Amino acid sequence: MALEVKLGQDLRLRQQLVMTPQLQQAIKILQLSLPELEAVVQSELDSNPMLEPLDQSVAEAAANHENDESNENAPADGEPLAAEPDAETALASGDSQWEPTADDRPVETIATEAPDAAVELGELGRLDKLDWREYLENYSNNWQNGEAGDPDDDRRNTLENTLTRKTSLEDHLMWQLRLSNLDEADQRIGATIIYNLNDDGYLETPLEELAAQLECGVERVERVLKRVRLLDPPGVGARNLRECLFAQLTNLGMEDSLAARVVLNHLDLLEKHRYNEIARSMGVPLDAVGAAAKIIALLEPKPGRDYGGQEPAYIVPDVYIQKIGDDFMVTLNESAVPRLRLAHYYQRVMNDATVGAETREYLQERMRSARWLVKSIYQRQQTIFKVANSIVKFQRAFFERGVGLLKPLVLKDVAEDIGMHESTISRATANKYAHTPQGIFELKFFFTSGVKAADGEDVSAETVKERIRALVAGEGSHAPLSDQSIAEILRNEQINIARRTVAKYRQALGILPSSRRKRFE
Repeated sequence: MALEVKLGQDLRLRQQLVMTPQLQQAIKILQLSLPELEAVVQSELDSNPMLEPLDQSVAEAAANHENDESNENAPADGEPLAAEPDAETALASGDSQWEPTADDRPVETIATEAPDAAVELGELGRLDKLDWREYLENYSNNWQNGEAGDPDDDRRNTLENTLTRKTSLEDHLMWQLRLSNLDEADQRIGATIIYNLNDDGYLETPLEELAAQLECGVERVERVLKRVRLLDPPGVGARNLRECLFAQLTNLGMEDSLAARVVLNHLDLLEKHRYNEIARSMGVPLDAVGAAAKIIALLEPKPGRDYGGQEPAYIVPDVYIQKIGDDFMVTLNESAVPRLRLAHYYQRVMNDATVGAETREYLQERMRSARWLVKSIYQRQQTIFKVANSIVKFQRAFFERGVGLLKPLVLKDVAEDIGMHESTISRATANKYAHTPQGIFELKFFFTSGVKAADGEDVSAETVKERIRALVAGEGSHAPLSDQSIAEILRNEQINIARRTVAKYRQALGILPSSRRKRFE
């Protein structure tokens, strides 16, 4: 049967939300953290000539002022440049949606008067009459007495530029390997082993794979590995925890001790604190097993711990919440937000009648981009300010007394309070931090689920976690509390919680189960 194809038109009316590039940029700016926002602004400063940083030193402002005056007085093709418009006026006239703030006003530059040429020549003439012998006798050794500053002090590197990076585990081991008496081929094998260690100092790559990569025998790789294990820190190059701990005991001369035998034969029972089973299996007193366990506890299970890890990430709070009188005040961290303004020079270029149409169109497009970026940053700050004020309204008891009084809170509550969508609240609280009387917290910390209490009110999950942490901290090491015991204690405190919920919160807090928290007395 033949198929018949028909063409036709069908008109339908529908509504569809289309996100403009400007709206996409505003959403992106809202969810950025302060370091990410700084990077975006720096990238825009590099690519957009219409933007310049608002914060300038007095010297920079004076230099720019002198350059601006010289540019204004210099004719271009016989015609003077047009008068410079005010930055705030340009923003307001160019975009009706722009809301200028006090921070957006240009910095007042300080004009500096050029020194008189005659005065300069007079100063130079005095150098011929200077008694250089007297000068050398009185001032040549001032650096020893500290009476005069070094003229090169201003050109020296700051302390931040002289800091060195932290020594890595690979660097520390390679330095020792180069000092060893291994030949060039074995040093190449040792370097390959070192660069295959993980951050904890363990060798996870099979020796067969290393041998194939180095095109040599497995026996030779294993021989060099034994030399690598003699390097500092002790235990490095081990393939598992048992080898790591035994290597450290060997380094201490305890390879024949009870602790070494426990590590080699009963490490799994030691991990579960089953000291009685270890004592029966080895035929030694329970006290001896306890003493061996204490020795093993002093060893380092991760030899590369002191050399690995990333550089510390410093948190810059977006808002400050301070108690003034009986009220909590929210203050934006304006110093951490990049401050921008339109470049005066390019505004004059754009208003110059002699500038070509293509150049003027490019500058106008760059100006629109600059306005939207500044406006997006402004809206970001206003949204964070509203969200922080709403959080203070809902969580006042927390700011007064701490985590124990944190209330359950969801995004919908804050969204309804300030009249925004939940997705906006989610973006405004992501990677944003608040400096509070109780410490520095991420804004998302204040949004937490609830646990039913006996009186019908919900208790914050963070409050329950804090209570579990306190119970574990106060338990006896010889008889730690089980999850069921913690659940019963919380029920007596009018918090209805199941044992599996306690286990989930305990794991989230990084607390081991009771069987592994038991310690030998």
